[in-house]
Amino acid sequence: MKSMKVILREDVKGLGKKGETVNVAEGYARNFLLPKELAVPVTEGKLREAILIQDGRLKKEARLQQDAESLAARLHGLAVTVAARTGESGRLYGAVTNKDIALELERVLGKTFDKRKLELPEPIKALGTFPVTVRLHPGLAVPITVTVVGV
Repeated sequence: MKSMKVILREDVKGLGKKGETVNVAEGYARNFLLPKELAVPVTEGKLREAILIQDGRLKKEARLQQDAESLAARLHGLAVTVAARTGESGRLYGAVTNKDIALELERVLGKTFDKRKLELPEPIKALGTFPVTVRLHPGLAVPITVTVVGV
């Protein structure tokens, strides 16, 4: 069985990520990867281009890691207070969700904050203090404290 070296132009599940050079069966390359423009055959110019793409990805990943670490330092030990509407008996109308906490974090930090980075086991439906995990980057999670007060 002949093999062929190709450079991936897109992420291919089970094979590799964009810019990687992989060895695949010649039939797989000619019948699937090349016609769907998921890969290109390895040439000197394409190899240099792949190296530049890989370097760019590594630099971007390092920058994202550094940004996440600086944000983690600001968030570490942070306590935010979220005001929620309550009834006469002190019970919440509805619940405090990721979106509510993210809006409060945006106000405190002074920059936009993605609600998908917050991990709540379930929406908060009571007054009190609750731990919330903020996932900033793979392998980097910071605990914060959310206090829910009635309005």
